[in-house]
Amino acid sequence: MDLLNTLVDKGLRREPLSRAEALAVLRTSDDELLDVVAAAGKVRRHWFGRRVKLNYLVNLKSGLCPEDCSYCSQRLGSTAGILKYTWLKPDQASEAAAAGLAGGAKRVCLVASGRGPTDRDVDRVAGTIKAIKDRHEDVEVCACLGLLSDGQAERLREAGADAYNHNLNTSEATYGEITTTHTYADRVDTVQKAHAAGLSACSGLIAGMGESDEDLVDVVFSLRELDPDSVPVNFLIPIEGTPLGKEWNLTPQRCLRILAMVRFVCPDVEVRIAGGREVHLRTMQPLALHLANSIFLGDYLTTEGQVGKADLEMIADAGFEVEGAGQTTLPEHRGGGCGSRESAGCGSHEGAGAGCGSHAGGGVCGSAADAPVAEVPANEARTDLVAVRRRGTGTDLAPNA
Repeated sequence: MDLLNTLVDKGLRREPLSRAEALAVLRTSDDELLDVVAAAGKVRRHWFGRRVKLNYLVNLKSGLCPEDCSYCSQRLGSTAGILKYTWLKPDQASEAAAAGLAGGAKRVCLVASGRGPTDRDVDRVAGTIKAIKDRHEDVEVCACLGLLSDGQAERLREAGADAYNHNLNTSEATYGEITTTHTYADRVDTVQKAHAAGLSACSGLIAGMGESDEDLVDVVFSLRELDPDSVPVNFLIPIEGTPLGKEWNLTPQRCLRILAMVRFVCPDVEVRIAGGREVHLRTMQPLALHLANSIFLGDYLTTEGQVGKADLEMIADAGFEVEGAGQTTLPEHRGGGCGSRESAGCGSHEGAGAGCGSHAGGGVCGSAADAPVAEVPANEARTDLVAVRRRGTGTDLAPNA
């Protein structure tokens, strides 16, 4: 396809796509899908080789959020049967992080439900960051705490945070249909605060909430303008007890096209498959590694993910390798490692993000491990695919990592 040849050339030269070209990727046919994946895969390999960065979520405070984000199981009014607990102590969070790091994770994403942190909350998180870095000197730490007030990003940076996640989630035009307790502009402002403080900005989207192709292109182009180092792509997992609990709009093929479009639009940034890969990509997950260079390991904030060992086997079987602590994530022109663009750069929460792919998506990512794909009538819950997390942080059971 002439289109794909053009997009590959642009990706290798970091030339911006037009909106028409991005829309065309989303509108390719299933017959063209492998060609699309192969083309975007050339761009992914050019900038990131065959490395896959592993990220690990630690849910510092679960549930009881005053915001009304429709996709989130921790939202105001949610009746989802998720774990609810207040702030973990630094040693508890450090112990939880250690499980993910032992499994090969390079980055720990510290997430807390809520509109945004108080200054006391920032102090708590600072203590947690210190406890983790005292034990694991080389670990990258990304905080995902919601909307930031003036000066808080700087304090997190001083405390040792490397990155901050806050997702845009959807297009500005449709944002008010998803959330009413804060605005799209509030989210943009927080990403800009993180940038200005020298933190590596991490900001992405949630697909599958009923948005149009145009909405997807809008949010990805907005992200490109913000220039985050990492773009997490979350796929909505409809959870019973949330307003979007019956929205099953995605197929594996559409998920792959979305990832390819993001890769073409943002060729040299870390594209992370965040919440929902197990649920919506299912057996097509290995193909997605040709598009994204980063995933979450193990469970998510409020839902279970694929078994950690299966994640590692999938990476190896697909011919990829786990990115080591001594390897840089981003290309040299973006700084290579993790930190501010001037000093180090960064590669990589449903705050969706799903957690560190995003904070807002705190409960829309994950799946039951090894769950069969059953025929289920439309608009009914998929309990065969979605399992609420009952292990790891906030429980007495061992984590999945």
